[in-house]
Amino acid sequence: MRVVYNLEGLGCASCAAKIETAASRLKNVDSAVVDFSTSRIFLDIDPVDINGLKRALQETVATYEPHVIVTEHQAQLEKARLLTMRNFSFLLGILAFLTALLLPQGSIKVALYILSYGLAGYEVLYTALRNIRQGQIFDENFLMSIATIGALGIGEFPEAASVMIFYRAGEFLQSLAVDRSRRSISALIAIRPDTAHRKVGDTTVDIPVEEVRIGDQLVVRPGERIPVDGRILHGSSSLDTSALTGESLPRDVSEGAEVLSGCINLSGLLTIEATKLARDSAVSRILNLVENATANKAPTEDFITSFARYYTPAVVGIAALIAIIPPLLFGGVFSDWFYRSLVFLVVSCPCALVVSIPLGFFGGIGRASKQGILVKGSNFLQALYEADAIVFDKTGTLTSGQFSVQKVVSTAPFTEDEVLEMAAHAESASSHPIGRSITRAFQGELDESSIEAVEEHSGFGVKATWRGSDVLVGSRHLLLRFGVDVPHALDQSGVHVAKDGVYAGTILLADEPKKGARGAIRSLTSAGTKVVMLTGDSTAVANRIGAELGITDVRSELLPHQKVEELEHIMRENDGKGKVVFVGDGINDAPALARADVGVAMGALGSEAAIETADVVLMTDDPYSVVEAMDTAKRTNHIVWQNIVLAFGVKLVVLALGALGLATLWEAVFADVGVTVLAVLNSTRIIAQKGKRPLEGYNI
Repeated sequence: MRVVYNLEGLGCASCAAKIETAASRLKNVDSAVVDFSTSRIFLDIDPVDINGLKRALQETVATYEPHVIVTEHQAQLEKARLLTMRNFSFLLGILAFLTALLLPQGSIKVALYILSYGLAGYEVLYTALRNIRQGQIFDENFLMSIATIGALGIGEFPEAASVMIFYRAGEFLQSLAVDRSRRSISALIAIRPDTAHRKVGDTTVDIPVEEVRIGDQLVVRPGERIPVDGRILHGSSSLDTSALTGESLPRDVSEGAEVLSGCINLSGLLTIEATKLARDSAVSRILNLVENATANKAPTEDFITSFARYYTPAVVGIAALIAIIPPLLFGGVFSDWFYRSLVFLVVSCPCALVVSIPLGFFGGIGRASKQGILVKGSNFLQALYEADAIVFDKTGTLTSGQFSVQKVVSTAPFTEDEVLEMAAHAESASSHPIGRSITRAFQGELDESSIEAVEEHSGFGVKATWRGSDVLVGSRHLLLRFGVDVPHALDQSGVHVAKDGVYAGTILLADEPKKGARGAIRSLTSAGTKVVMLTGDSTAVANRIGAELGITDVRSELLPHQKVEELEHIMRENDGKGKVVFVGDGINDAPALARADVGVAMGALGSEAAIETADVVLMTDDPYSVVEAMDTAKRTNHIVWQNIVLAFGVKLVVLALGALGLATLWEAVFADVGVTVLAVLNSTRIIAQKGKRPLEGYNI
């Protein structure tokens, strides 16, 4: 089972990594993931005493961050407080440093530098000592303490004080940047209503949304969010569904319409009947998916976390060699080479990577949710970026799935009306879109008592006993299986009907492409992505839809298990080249969704099966959302790699300059804290970016 705790006050990325490692070693804990972006820890555990686990976790967390509190409920993000004792002490340190700069050389000047150093850096020194006692040596506090104490030891008092001040200033700016990023991300998904107006007689009572029960009548006023999923009893209005679906156009609703929680009532007064509890409503499911997505880390994140564990100790070792070997073997000046080693120590902290990369991925997940795209983990966001083949199901994915009967062709002695009547009765119990469309097309009254038995043949059709006769309705293969010949002259794209072993006729249906399908296929193919369409429909219909959409690789007349086999064949063809994405309707295509590198469920907001199976859930029926998902994945990964290049590039340059004696501690601190601030700010860009959807039916 999985439990999630919040880590209130977590502000250190490297400490978060250490907490993650230590928590994974706790008894009965199989794995642990700390998400620095949301200050939460995810624990996969065996059945265990939860209270005991929480106490053990709190003790573990306190080892690294004594002020961090483990809670079960996520606290509201509060604005960073500026008027604190630690900030006041830091300000006094700056004043002491500025005063020292104005004084002539002497003991008072030195004393002020040391005072400035102490006021600005006492917290860093204390944390370093505490961590050393606990065996946790290689972190930024240790590195800064050793570097600045070393500077004091060789008489570089101004530099020791200024470096500590610069470090603390950078740390402060970093915390503000991280706080801003967390707020931006939280704002994207802050769509859960807190209260509901329950109707009691002629009055309303405000209650927490968690207390709403199925069947309650709730009043939703203009400008308010719908608290739970429900059905409109009275009133009509327009709803802003953008928070759920990413659609900017309002949706008109009236009595009897189903409405989802999180939508904003724009105009009229609505009375709705709750059909789901708050925890089961759309907005809760969405937030649960988005908030838990970061438990699935991308390979880039895992690599950086592992890399940081070895990178810092390695640089510390090199710094020690720089300080010792040249003076001993080559007659170098010890103070000079010791100073160069201090530069190495300061530069080695990997904070820019540890902080900014998770923020970048979480920002991408937040941006996708704003577009109506739920990504279940940053690993799937990275996999979408690496995808070079997209496999689409046809019915309900690229096409509307709303079939309409275009024509009925009968053969003597049967009439067209008789063919349609037989088919409608045989399909009356079917939930398949084709079966429902045939039933809708029949104008007469269905006599369910005349249907004695129905036998469904998955992927082929149905066999029914109707008025004492055996009726077959389905594909050409179904009729051939029961020994019924189908005339070759008839269009094979229809649904064939037979009665008592005699061919009766064909029902021709049409299923049109969705509005965004053409634009989606055009965008994907123009970007060099391989597009394949799989369908159980006949070859003639599949080829017609494929040609209309611009898909050249069409594979038709496939049963559900054959779709999986074709998908596996495509994945083998694509082995080593990139990821393969399967896009389906989320229910019938569940096996293929689970088998693909990335399974994308179309229009499956109300489908529990889709949400459980798919890796990405699209909250609209628009195929163009696939393009938007891949675009968000591309932008996110570009920003992540920009941060990696920025951090490594600056650090390597300063490391080289430090080894050559051309860099001071000032440059070293910038390479550490300054680059971290820049990387965090760069990570927030993904949240602000907005994708541009083509207009006019997306026929680009």
